[in-house]
Amino acid sequence: MKRNKCIIIIGLVIIFSSRMNSQSNANIILQTVYNKMQKAKDYSVQANIKVDMPLIRILPVDVTIYFKQKDKFKVESKSIAIVPRQGFDQLQKMLADTNSFASMIQGNELIGPFQTSIINVIPLSDTSDLILGKLWIDLKQSVIVKSQLTTRSSGTIVTEYVYDKQIVYGLPDQMVITVDADKFKMPKSVTGDMNKNASANDEKDKGNKKGKIYIELTNYQVNKGITDSVFNK
Repeated sequence: MKRNKCIIIIGLVIIFSSRMNSQSNANIILQTVYNKMQKAKDYSVQANIKVDMPLIRILPVDVTIYFKQKDKFKVESKSIAIVPRQGFDQLQKMLADTNSFASMIQGNELIGPFQTSIINVIPLSDTSDLILGKLWIDLKQSVIVKSQLTTRSSGTIVTEYVYDKQIVYGLPDQMVITVDADKFKMPKSVTGDMNKNASANDEKDKGNKKGKIYIELTNYQVNKGITDSVFNK
């Protein structure tokens, strides 16, 4: 009997230690990713955005995106633009405070040529908009290859990232964002025209609950200095 109790205790200790190590390793990985993001103190970038959303017809649009640490973010456009912040500065804001979430390595997955480590992120506050985060991280480059954020306000948002010259800052050159079309928050100018723009040809879209946003990012200007007045206009 004593032997059985001893085996159970040892088993529990091993499980507990394994979970603690997983959380510790996950935090180290996330901190490394965050440190790379921190290298970009500010940036501006040209973005071409294409939207493929059920019952919505929006022409491709060119915008300028501005960012300055720690949380200044602005999209400048002459027309309607849908830019989910979850794929840009929201991830960086989340990773900035390791005390605000618990993290654990779930496993590994090959995404294209990249061997990634999958990390689950769970907010510790029940007032957070984020319910659950899942990040696929390329350990060699310390960048997020894919993210899946389940939020209270906009459902589940999946973002895939492609990197090139700006990988040293953890800044992507391409993004493909998949959203829950019936939950995702649209600009008021878009939602107001949804029914007006829908036609009989859109009937096939009614069963499609997923929408995609394609973003091409070019002409990065990193750490050139951006004044606060840019974000106040």
